[in-house]
Amino acid sequence: MKHKLKFFILTFLFITSYACAQNLPLDKIHLPPGFKISIYAHVPDARQMALGPDGVVFVGTRTQGKVFALLPNETMTLAKKIISIGNEFNYPNGVAFKDGNLYVGEIDRIIEYKNIMQQLDAKPKSIIINKQLPNKRWHGYRYIKFGPDNWLYVGIGMPCNTCNYRNSNPKFGTIMRMREDGKDLQIYAKGIRNTMGFAWQPQTKVLWFSDNGQDWMGDNLPPDEINRAPKTGMDFGFPFFYGDNITAPDYVNKNISKQGMTPPAWQLPAHVAALGVAFYTGKMFPAKYKDALFLAEHGSWNRSKKIGYQVVAVDIKEGKVIAVKPFAYGWLQGENVWGRPVDVLVMPDGALLVSDDHAGVIYRISYQQNQG
Repeated sequence: MKHKLKFFILTFLFITSYACAQNLPLDKIHLPPGFKISIYAHVPDARQMALGPDGVVFVGTRTQGKVFALLPNETMTLAKKIISIGNEFNYPNGVAFKDGNLYVGEIDRIIEYKNIMQQLDAKPKSIIINKQLPNKRWHGYRYIKFGPDNWLYVGIGMPCNTCNYRNSNPKFGTIMRMREDGKDLQIYAKGIRNTMGFAWQPQTKVLWFSDNGQDWMGDNLPPDEINRAPKTGMDFGFPFFYGDNITAPDYVNKNISKQGMTPPAWQLPAHVAALGVAFYTGKMFPAKYKDALFLAEHGSWNRSKKIGYQVVAVDIKEGKVIAVKPFAYGWLQGENVWGRPVDVLVMPDGALLVSDDHAGVIYRISYQQNQG
């Protein structure tokens, strides 16, 4: 009876999300000239995305407890089929794909589906490759991605607003990594409040990541951050410092040294909730977007006036951020919100997918010269 009830609830949520998505005001989304936005797929609670072979996109969720595979049509303009993989995950926000295998990041573990493409229409069997992740839900939704070094990287957020777990549980507030088989779990970078997006610059192979600042310091503090981590062992200061190594209120009288603390590469407005990132490696967009970093701003939740709810383009030159400009915006109308970008993914044809857990869809942003 319990499983039937859950099935009916999930079916109702899916139908409701689909119905709402049919009426999404896409005409309110502002894009640079020549760009177009459309609905690629209807996926309730769509979160992180990962690209598989032949344009197949894997999508994680949180509250749905499901992972989906989206099979594209012949022109890759629309998902022609959506397959649910597995069931009753523990908030499977994170997904990654490598060498034919699908990896799913739950709160407390990483699981793997070997040869997933051969199991899509069956009930795929998974194996647990690592169950050493902290089991706390607050900032416990995992973002996972393979680096150019073939290690699987995992974001481990602080389970709080401003707490300090540096000594009692140093896994918190870090980006960790493990080998493909889940072994050799280690800390790559620390002093990170909560990252839900990271990617490697195509030419330099340097890791860049977003980080969310703490709450309840007012509308304009502290900034969200874009950070650069070219080597292991770097410390980005949380909870002691924020922004340009400014001492956080809880530690003003603690006399903590700033030595060795790395300030952000760029300070974003406070509370924009910077999440998924991806470097543009496609050939569809104009040349000025080559290797630009696209970043999804999920939007504020506790600010007196809402901010974020957009996708921005980050221009990086010689390891420094030159500019951050709005690329796609309009999900925020006054104080009314109808969509919240979560993650971004570059497709084989060069289009950019954007997941939205609020509207329950994945958008496709494409470009065509002289396009209306």
